[in-house]
Amino acid sequence: MATDVHPSATVYPGTVLGEGVRVLENAVVGKQPALGSKSTARRDPLGPAEIGPGTIVSTGAIVFAGTTVGGGCILGDQSCVRERVSIADDVVVGRGSLVENDTTIGRGTRIQAEAYVTAYSTLEEDVFIAPCVVTTNDNFMGRTERRKELLKGPTIRRGARVGGGAVICPGVEIGEEAFVGAGAVVIRDVPARKVVVGNPARVLRDVADDELLENQ
Repeated sequence: MATDVHPSATVYPGTVLGEGVRVLENAVVGKQPALGSKSTARRDPLGPAEIGPGTIVSTGAIVFAGTTVGGGCILGDQSCVRERVSIADDVVVGRGSLVENDTTIGRGTRIQAEAYVTAYSTLEEDVFIAPCVVTTNDNFMGRTERRKELLKGPTIRRGARVGGGAVICPGVEIGEEAFVGAGAVVIRDVPARKVVVGNPARVLRDVADDELLENQ
């Protein structure tokens, strides 16, 4: 399959597009970041963006330089993927979602519409992020120099699911196959295969056996 770049799209020089990639109307691939004077993001030179075979960069989506997107992915309308992000194969980033810099996303993960994945996050394979989830990485919310040493997004382990509108606090680990209920505020680590709900999130029960990946 030939690569298909819409005439209204912008693909910056050096960008690598795999076979069958589609870059739709007004999408931008390979954009360099413009950082504020107080930004904590690294400023070292970025390599080209790389988009794997069969991936679709949908209408109005933006992929920054220095990011690698695997094959068979869908970057939804008006989504944005910042610099130094690594996305594996078969990942969906939903409409209007933002994946911030220096984040890693594993194969088969699905990020639904309007979710916010903060910088320095790790999402392993087959993670599900529901609409409007918010992740965070700074307990000091922009105050003190000490915060720069402690910036860390969440680690969301294989097969974990996070319900709509949940808030995940900095540095939290959500265990393998855990389930975070809608609207929960997660302030501490979540054990593997547990359901947590509420504000602050607390363990409610085990994840049902018939919901585990091994039983699908």
